[in-house]
Amino acid sequence: MDLELVKRVGIAAAYKGGAILRSHLGRLSGINKKGDIDLVTEADIGSEKIIIETILNAFPEHSIIAEESGFNKGKADYKWIVDPLDGTTNFAHQLSMFSISIAFALQGNIVLGIVFNPATEELFTAVKGKGAELNCRPIKVSGSKSVSESLLVTGFPYDFKNIVNSLMIRFSNCLKASRGVRRLGSAALDLCFVACGRFDAFWEQNLKPWDTAAGVLIASEAGAVITDFSNELFTIDKKEILATNGKIHDEMLNLLELKDNV
Repeated sequence: MDLELVKRVGIAAAYKGGAILRSHLGRLSGINKKGDIDLVTEADIGSEKIIIETILNAFPEHSIIAEESGFNKGKADYKWIVDPLDGTTNFAHQLSMFSISIAFALQGNIVLGIVFNPATEELFTAVKGKGAELNCRPIKVSGSKSVSESLLVTGFPYDFKNIVNSLMIRFSNCLKASRGVRRLGSAALDLCFVACGRFDAFWEQNLKPWDTAAGVLIASEAGAVITDFSNELFTIDKKEILATNGKIHDEMLNLLELKDNV
C-alpha cells in the first residue's frame, strides 16, 4: 500500500471538509441534538459527505467508519476512521477550537493520522514509523519532568452527569498538582497539542474511536506515552485515555487513581 498516496488523499479530504466548515462558520441554520448535550449541524454532515466522497473516489474498495453516517462497507483491511467535526459545540458557538480528524488503518493497525483545524490552518500529520509533523515541520512532546511544572488538558464526555463524582475528583487532583488545567473541547486537538509540546498531558473518559484514532498516532509518533488509567496499552476501543510526554506519566497515573469509592 502506497501510504504517501493515502496521505495525500487524506489531506485533500481534510482540506475539502475544512472548506465546508469555514463556509458554515457563523452561518448555521440548523442545529440538532443527538443527546442532551451532543449536537450535530449541517456542517458536520456536509463535511463528512465530501470527505467520504474524496476517499472513495480514490479508493472505492476501502471501508469507512464515520461519526455521523456510521459504517461504509468495503475491504476490512483498508479502513478509514473519520470525525468530520470534532468540537461541534465550539463550532456552533463560533469558537475556533474544532478540527477534522482522519485516520487510516491497514489490517487493523492505524498507520496514518491527520488532524486539521480549518480556523487556524494547522495541519497535524503522522505516518507510522516516520514521526509527526505540524504544517510539514517535525514536532515532539515537551520535556517537562514533573506535573508541578506542567500544563494539562482534559475533556468532559457528553454523559458526564453519570460519572460526575469521579470526573471532579480527578480534575481536582490534577488541578492542585499542576501549573493549570485547560478544557478545549476537541480531543483530537488535545492529543495534537500534547504531540507538539503545548500541553504536557491529556486525559479523558468515554471517547469514541473517531475522537482518538488520528490524534493517538500523531502523539505517539511525536514521543508521547499513551495508556488507559490502569497503565495498560491504549486502543481506540477503550473508554479511558492518558497521553503524556512520558516523563510525567507515572505521576499522572497516580493523580487519576480513584483511591476511595466514589
